[in-house]
Amino acid sequence: MNASAAIGVTGLGVMGRNLARNLARNGVAVAVHNRSALRTRALVEEYGHEGTFVAAESPEEFVAALERPRRLIVMVQAGAATDAVVEEFAPLLEPGDMIVDGGNAHFADTRRREAGLRARGIHFVGTGISGGEEGALHGPSIMVGGSEESYAVLGPLFERISAKVGGEPCAAHIGTDGAGHFVKMVHNGIEYADMQLIAEAYDLLRQVAGYSPAEIAGVFRRWNEGRLGSYLVEITAEVLAHTDRATGVPFVDIVADAAGQKGTGRWTVQTALDLASPVTAVAQATFARAASGQTELRAAYRGLPGGTTPPLSRTEAERFTSQVEHALYASKVVAYDQGWTMIQDAAAEYGWKIDLGSVARIWRGGCIIRAAFLDRIRAAYATDRELVSLLGEMEFAMEITDAQVPWRETVASAARRGIPVPAISAALAHYDTLRAERLPAALLQGQRDYFGAHTYRRTDRPGAFHTHWAAPGRPETSE
Repeated sequence: MNASAAIGVTGLGVMGRNLARNLARNGVAVAVHNRSALRTRALVEEYGHEGTFVAAESPEEFVAALERPRRLIVMVQAGAATDAVVEEFAPLLEPGDMIVDGGNAHFADTRRREAGLRARGIHFVGTGISGGEEGALHGPSIMVGGSEESYAVLGPLFERISAKVGGEPCAAHIGTDGAGHFVKMVHNGIEYADMQLIAEAYDLLRQVAGYSPAEIAGVFRRWNEGRLGSYLVEITAEVLAHTDRATGVPFVDIVADAAGQKGTGRWTVQTALDLASPVTAVAQATFARAASGQTELRAAYRGLPGGTTPPLSRTEAERFTSQVEHALYASKVVAYDQGWTMIQDAAAEYGWKIDLGSVARIWRGGCIIRAAFLDRIRAAYATDRELVSLLGEMEFAMEITDAQVPWRETVASAARRGIPVPAISAALAHYDTLRAERLPAALLQGQRDYFGAHTYRRTDRPGAFHTHWAAPGRPETSE
């Protein structure tokens, strides 16, 4: 087979197939391969008119179809399946060739694979692709890891097929080895938090304000026209406005209230614990999904006493809706800030040089958490590349100031009525934790020193100290 394809895609599930079609539609000759040759032939037969596809039925044919340096994208399930495909193709490649992992791989696996293939002269490029199947076809947000040399070759192709905002491509080189997959993981963690915050706002408007799903859809449509404008707010309005054809009841009322998850939220929380990075809104959103599926435990708790939900007048409901908007917005800002902090913590840990403004830029289009205020985040980092927190940006700080009373009133109202708002509450608690002049962590250190001689630091002089709690007079020694 003649080398006639600029890039190849192996693994033609929904994401792989749509990514291959996106490349072909943008004038890129693309080789396609799947373990099942039937799927490869079906793709070419159904979509061959969209561009140039080179069908290959064996790994050898697939590699032979690729121009040098060979570039192949692996779109298979994360974990063992990815390892198997990499080991299948790596012996067929030469130094300078590139394997792109476009799946939702754990960044630690990407770092391991990149190091192993680098020793063989092959570039391994862990690449986060966000936007789901529609994004893969029409333009995703693409977070590319790996070497700068590989991005010099792959970047123009990825930028061509990515989403565009104001003419700018939503694709960028994030950093070396696992940086691309790490940032994609954090994206998904923020997505968990964002979705949970929106769900809690819906629950409050329904249970406290007394609005119907259709009325709440109208509220979300109005919010989507303002500072809360985002893909997730937009689709929330669509879901809430939908009526189930079979029963005639609101769609949201016939869906079982147990949320699924594919693991990236858990990865974010687990990794945040390793980094000591406090992504509390993401954590509570992840635990909320887990709790929703605890059928027997929920049954045991059901019927236990809680708060009361006195009805509101129409005027009171409208005022409460305004409070919820403030609480949702402030909590979203905090959740995104937690994600940005986690990226900074990881960059310091793993030696990555990540342009945080660039991350905001490529998340403005194509990805699930695309939102209006991402352009402001991009601008904030363009002004100050050393910005520690989004709340250091003047406009965000002013909005958080304006949200103080309604944010706290919303959490208090939920507590009085027994309505769970774990993510909104966590965001507010995180904000109060970081703004506090002094935290009760001093007492924790005293406790740790008492039972485990873990030592503590003093506020009046340097060094580590230990109090001999069992000794007469409790003398203190320094270490």
